[in-house]
Amino acid sequence: MEPQPTAVQAPIHLRIADDLRMQIERGQLAPGASLPTLSDICERYACSMNSARSAVSLLKAQGLITSGRGKAPVVRIAPGKVVRSSERHQVEKDLARRPEGERSAIGEAETNFSMSIADQVFTSTYTTIEADAQLAEVFGISVNAAVLQRRYVSKNSGTGHLLSFSTSYMPVSLISANPDLLDETKEPWPGGTMHQLSTVGVEIMSIVDQVTGRMPTTVEAQQWALPDGVPLLICRRISRDADNRTVEVSDAEYPADRTELRFVTPLKSWRKKQGAKP
Repeated sequence: MEPQPTAVQAPIHLRIADDLRMQIERGQLAPGASLPTLSDICERYACSMNSARSAVSLLKAQGLITSGRGKAPVVRIAPGKVVRSSERHQVEKDLARRPEGERSAIGEAETNFSMSIADQVFTSTYTTIEADAQLAEVFGISVNAAVLQRRYVSKNSGTGHLLSFSTSYMPVSLISANPDLLDETKEPWPGGTMHQLSTVGVEIMSIVDQVTGRMPTTVEAQQWALPDGVPLLICRRISRDADNRTVEVSDAEYPADRTELRFVTPLKSWRKKQGAKP
């Protein structure tokens, strides 16, 4: 008999969790449906109560079920998704040239959440800080140079949970010609950052989005109403002018379970333009 590896048997709690997970993925356990009770799991899989609890804990860690104190676990109902597309950068730039009435009527609340900013609790906090080594390198300024830090927070007025959170940085020397740009009471600014920078003669010509991810802290999970196992997407947006000078850096957090990041990349055709010489 040829030597054979010993078959590895998965722990019982993992086999139970896998079975229930596949039932959820097939739709046999629909969103909002109750999970079998711990007693039912013990009877069905001939396992101990500890194994049943471990299986349920694993499903919760995977973000497949939700439960609370005194509440039976249920299959998680997926929240509505917010699509954040790179196409919005051109939309925002075009909007910055429109009359103030039009700029005031359209913002992130309307485009991303399909709700008025009046339905949100919106706060903005401006603080002048000294550039650390990282910001100095990004902006090409000296360490300790003055940088305007802007923190934007939007919450659902009904639940109090976060809808958006971002922190923006701009060199004070770039925007000091317009004192209004250093005044947080002017927020929300009609037309946003694109229009703000246009008032000091700066036109954004390119935007780089850098996306990473990490698990939330317990505080962040509470603020975003995140179930176990759901990470945060961290998006750094770098805005540059025609001279390829970085004029703004913005760091935003997005819950991975309700966010679709869509990057649209126009590509030039291989076909020669009509009338072009071969």
